[in-house]
Amino acid sequence: MDVNQTKQEHLLALKVMRLTKPTLFTNLPVTCEDRDLPGDLFSQLMRDDPSTIRGAETLMVGEMLTLPQNFGNIFLGETFSSYISVHNDSNQVVKDILVKADLQTSSQRLNLSASNSTVAELKPECCIDDVIHHEVKEIGTHILVCAVSYTTQYGEKLYFRKFFKFQVLKPLDVKTKFYNAETDEVFLEAQIQNITTSPMFMEKVSLEPSIMYNVTELNTVTNDDHRESTFGKMSYLQPMDTRQYLYCLKPKPEYAEKAGVIKGVTVIGKLDIVWKTNLGERGRLQTSQLQRMAPGYGDIRLSMEMIPDTVNLEEPFDIICKVTNCSERTMDLVLEMCNTRTIHWCGISGRQLGKLSPGASLSLPLALLTSAQGLQSISGLRLTDTFLKRTYEYDDVAQVCVVCPYLGNES
Repeated sequence: MDVNQTKQEHLLALKVMRLTKPTLFTNLPVTCEDRDLPGDLFSQLMRDDPSTIRGAETLMVGEMLTLPQNFGNIFLGETFSSYISVHNDSNQVVKDILVKADLQTSSQRLNLSASNSTVAELKPECCIDDVIHHEVKEIGTHILVCAVSYTTQYGEKLYFRKFFKFQVLKPLDVKTKFYNAETDEVFLEAQIQNITTSPMFMEKVSLEPSIMYNVTELNTVTNDDHRESTFGKMSYLQPMDTRQYLYCLKPKPEYAEKAGVIKGVTVIGKLDIVWKTNLGERGRLQTSQLQRMAPGYGDIRLSMEMIPDTVNLEEPFDIICKVTNCSERTMDLVLEMCNTRTIHWCGISGRQLGKLSPGASLSLPLALLTSAQGLQSISGLRLTDTFLKRTYEYDDVAQVCVVCPYLGNES
């Protein structure tokens, strides 16, 4: 903490101290084997040391607390607390004392004083105390400006300031990835890394979705009829460790049918992260609004509404496709079904689907069979807009597992 003091002698003295919780005492254990020259001497000294833990004297962390010896690190999202004391070092009665505490950042100046009223008088050897708190929301240089103005018993008005500079560091590194599903679902993977020097207890990591989406957290598993976190019971994040959190976002029912609206939505929501460090110091971060790249559906979107997981080789099965007009014009569509090497469509190709207005959709039941085993891609569908004579081809619409029902049967 840097302090700039004025050269003028003043009747009042200003002292500022950061308020932080104590830390556990650490020592360096010295041990040896019993057959060595010191014998049991070192072990006996550690057992007699009041700072060690009984039965675990060789551990570096003791059971005693120590007060902070330096200013320490301040991380974004934590609460900065400071004790301010103005003491009358003179033998005079000082009047009209006003103490102000402002926090200057790169973008704003904040008044942290609990009271902006003046104190009528301050007798010798008396003091004015104040405690300020501020949740740090910016990274970089911060300057705590403490100003004191007062009037001497002879009517002279005096004023002085002190500046305390400190850096606010970044506690977490947050990276996000978006995955757009074949449906309107969006999957968000959030990678959170602890870049501090102490472990964190992750109290909460949640996603606050935008107004168009509902969110489902995928960070728990069902075990014996109750849900447990995928990270275990002890939710600690060690220094430089990283965790991946997964969320699924689905459009709300009132927006799900508006293909054009959902297509253009890029704002997904924001992450809310709460953690605790050392002896329970609480920190909280909220990211800015997370944005994804809008999926490029084109003019027409073809998605799968229903498809079986497993089908039999060379046996027809049914699927239901959904055709959505994502353009701003009406289309007159014709469906063509083209056989591939392994996919064979059942039905008449080239049938009219009729007109489809902007944002509208229709369900399309189809039948097909496959001539190869394994995981097969549904391909060979073609839609043509007769108004603009424009054709749209769709390959790898979905995948299906094909098995042979006679495999393993006796002939």
